[in-house]
Parts: sequence; structure tokens; C-alpha cells
Amino acid sequence: MRLKILLAEDDPRLGELIAHMLKKKAGYTVEWTTSGEDAYDLASVSAYDVLVLDWMLPERDGREVCRQLRRDGYKGAILMLTARDSLEDRIRGLDAGADDYLVKPFEIDELLARLRALGRRTFLPLEQETCRIGEQVVLQRDSHRMLAGEQEVQLTPREYQLLDLLLKNQGTVLTREVMLDRIWGMESEVTLKTIDATVKLLRKKLALLDGEQQYIHSIRGVGYTFEG
Repeated sequence: MRLKILLAEDDPRLGELIAHMLKKKAGYTVEWTTSGEDAYDLASVSAYDVLVLDWMLPERDGREVCRQLRRDGYKGAILMLTARDSLEDRIRGLDAGADDYLVKPFEIDELLARLRALGRRTFLPLEQETCRIGEQVVLQRDSHRMLAGEQEVQLTPREYQLLDLLLKNQGTVLTREVMLDRIWGMESEVTLKTIDATVKLLRKKLALLDGEQQYIHSIRGVGYTFEG
């Protein structure tokens, strides 16, 4: 599977190495920029299979580029590269709209595995379809939005996929391993903590629309279930 990648990395040595290895080892088409502003402009006008954004970029950092693209309705896959490895930083990256998060330093084979996993999943708009969550909230599957009256929140592709999986299996306890396999793919090497971080973000967004109801329930040591 040949992917078209936009790489935004301001470290000349690392950027050149990553671009070279993606072309040589995987045969991917790679466009490389060192500027967050350029990354935003390129992603806005060109079609890429995956955006690889370094967190610390000049002009606009990768998190801001990611956040603005999602606000614009960008539905492509985004992988964030960063030296920040705390759970709080991972949550902040995912909350900005990233689908995956890779901590530096990393092995090129791990990056390739994550790109393959992201490349297998397309985030094209779905047919118009809505789903009611409880009494207040409506999920719009075509736009990845949740609404309650005039209030609305936008879901990232991963948040939407996870919520949709839970909705389709209401009342069933889904293990973290099943959720990881269905959403990211087992070979992606995403940790189970990523599941917990994404669920935390989903709960936060649901609470913005219906703070009185808890829909996603934790089953200690096992996983999650949806009751709405």
C-alpha cells in the first residue's frame, strides 16, 4: 500500500532521515516541511493519507496545526511526534485531534507500523445518519459531531470510531484489547493507556452536552461498556 505522507519536522537531520527511510523502506511518497504554517497550508489544499506532525514546530506548533485542521473539518489521519511522554501530554495531543502519538526517540519500524495501521483506515464522510444518545444528545455520523439543541462538539476520527464501537455494542463489556484491535490495529503498538485517554476525552465531550448522565462505564481490570 503506497501512502502519501506530509511530514512536518523542523530538525533537519531527523526530518531528512525520516523522509529518506519512508521512501526507501516503504516506497511512500513524502513531502517534508519544517514549518507549522506551511504544514497547515499544504494539508488544507492537498490530499494526504497521513500527516506526521512534530509537536514543536516554528510559526505554529504541531498541536495547533492539528487543532485548526480539525476545526476546519479535516478528516484525514494525523500522527503526532513529540519528546513529551507524560499521560497529560498524550491526552493534550489526542484532544487536539491527533489519531496517534509517537514519543521520540523511536525506531523507524515502529513509525512504519503505525503509518500502516493509519493508512488502512479511511476517514471519508459517511452517509447521513444520526443516532440518539440518551434523551439529550444526538450523534451525527456523517460529520462526527454530537449535538444537544444548539450546543455541539466535534469528535476526532478516533473518538468517533471508539464511540461508534461502544454504541453498536451497548450493554456489552468491550475489553481494551478488543477496542485496540478494532480501532488502531494490534500491530500499531498503541498502548492500552491510549484507550483510557481517548475514553476520558469522550466522557469530557459528552459531559459538555449532558453532564448529568454517565454513558461510558469502566469495568475495572477489563474494559468499558456503554449504557445510554
